[in-house]
Amino acid sequence: MVTGTGERGGGSGTLYVVATPIGNLGDLSPRAAEVLRSVQAVAAEDTRRTLKLFAHLGAPAPALVSLPAFDERGRVAGIVERLVGGESVALCTDAGTPGVSDPGAALVAAAWKAGVTIVPVPGPSAALAALAASGFPADRFLFAGFLPRKGTGRTEALALLAATPTTLVLYEAGNRTRETLLDLAAALGDREALVARELTKLHEQLLRGRLPELAARLEGEVRGEVTLVVSGEGAAPAPRAAPEVPLDEELARRLAAGEPPSAIAREVARARGLKRAEVYDALERLKRGGEGE
Repeated sequence: MVTGTGERGGGSGTLYVVATPIGNLGDLSPRAAEVLRSVQAVAAEDTRRTLKLFAHLGAPAPALVSLPAFDERGRVAGIVERLVGGESVALCTDAGTPGVSDPGAALVAAAWKAGVTIVPVPGPSAALAALAASGFPADRFLFAGFLPRKGTGRTEALALLAATPTTLVLYEAGNRTRETLLDLAAALGDREALVARELTKLHEQLLRGRLPELAARLEGEVRGEVTLVVSGEGAAPAPRAAPEVPLDEELARRLAAGEPPSAIAREVARARGLKRAEVYDALERLKRGGEGE
């Protein structure tokens, strides 16, 4: 079922998903400022932080509705009721893009189901800012958010990251950064990484080096919010699952069925993650073996 709409209709209001500064208020886009000035209500992670944003704009705040992470689902219905009633509402968190390790996803999902118009207003994101500043490949990357703090959940999360051969982006609190760097080094090995602390703020700090080296450099107290970017270079290749049917058995069956060797090599190589030359060699061995019988 298709829900939502790209255009205003049916009397419903509009939910604007607004990215707000992660530190430097100058990063608030003119479009975001215009939206905040025009909406009838703001769904805010912390209304006190949002009031400071309106003070910066020099604009009166509209109705502010609290949407904290600990009770997001419990407060969604009231906001959706406003939207269905025709109000325009801006969703914004304390910093950055709503829904990215911040509240917001539950409200957006509920708004879609209610047929409300959704309008993204993009802007600041610590994850993307750190990724861009890292110099690591960003054509593919995995955003892992915050790791579980301890126990089996943390161990399993680290194992998953170790098996992911691409650039990794994580969030961490300053006081847990060194411990996380050490755990990443133990699980992922001696990879290159970037520590981005207090992005866009007065005490912004960017450090790049190997994971163990960075952990040593941050031996003292680390304050503020931290984004970690880890290079995918040096990641161990994911083990290939053993096929249910042995290679020679599959090749022999397909040769007996009269399939052209070129098609067999192409399809088997793709399915098994092999080089086509490897499959051709195996086919030649089978042919020679058959000729010798």
